[in-house]
Amino acid sequence: MTDIPQVDERKLLAGVRFSKVGKLYHFDYTAYPDLKVNDFVIVETARGRQMGQIMGFIAPDETEREHRPILRPATSRDLSLKQHWEMQQPEALTICQQKATKMGGFDGVKFVAAQYNYDGSALVFIFTADDKVNTGRLWTELSRTFPAQVEMRQVGPRDVAKLLGGYGACGELRCCSTFLTDFSPISIKMAKVQGISLNPSEITGMCGRLRCCLVYEYEQYVQARQQLPKRNKKVGTPFGEAKVLDIHPLQDAVTVIMEDGVRQLVKREELIPLDELRALEKKAKEPCTKHGEGEACECGEKPGNRAQDKQDKKKE
Repeated sequence: MTDIPQVDERKLLAGVRFSKVGKLYHFDYTAYPDLKVNDFVIVETARGRQMGQIMGFIAPDETEREHRPILRPATSRDLSLKQHWEMQQPEALTICQQKATKMGGFDGVKFVAAQYNYDGSALVFIFTADDKVNTGRLWTELSRTFPAQVEMRQVGPRDVAKLLGGYGACGELRCCSTFLTDFSPISIKMAKVQGISLNPSEITGMCGRLRCCLVYEYEQYVQARQQLPKRNKKVGTPFGEAKVLDIHPLQDAVTVIMEDGVRQLVKREELIPLDELRALEKKAKEPCTKHGEGEACECGEKPGNRAQDKQDKKKE
């Protein structure tokens, strides 16, 4: 009797992205198993019906919650509509800015983008401000102007930089607009651990916040520093006792200064903790206590040698 193969009845999930550099959201594509990577699909989201692009497929975790299904693959008409409404976005943003100026009360607000969904049924105005802004009156006016469901969305400086794109201080395209899908928490401590100057121009991005790249090598620096002595600590080296002047985590080494003022670069494996070094020196000077007269010494010294040493000392 042959074994009947077990069929995996779990639903298949597709990772869908709604913007060029954005988070992946997972949808059930069991009804359309022929879908491929880079295909466009229509899905239902918390913000209404949207068009997204498939970036990959995964097997669902048994503990995961239920996922919404993909409604259907996008048609050529859907793609044409998407292109049409994207071309209307700059004009919509200009109208929003003009109405906000005319209405007044939005001096500290910067409107940065207007985004239609693929069929023009929804329109989102994205703006930034230092404080929370009441956009109720403006929303009412815009809802009367545009035949779409209008939403006002306030975002932070990092999101603005992501939307606008451009080049960073390093001369490359901004990380947030090329590959970062999430903003990790960043602190000034990350710059200190990496030995980066705390000059604002050195650690601040074009968005006015701490640079996202400060987090990239932070963990490697933390792990490397755990294996190295701290600054000003005295250590043993192949050149003798010295004090640590500087730490080079990525080189796995430290710069030390000797008693005569000479500086040396010493690798971690060449370092000897000072207390251990002194203990070894002290032990080397002490007589062997691991054997008695007439017994073989564990350190290799012969009892006869010890007796001869004592006689030599007495003669001296």
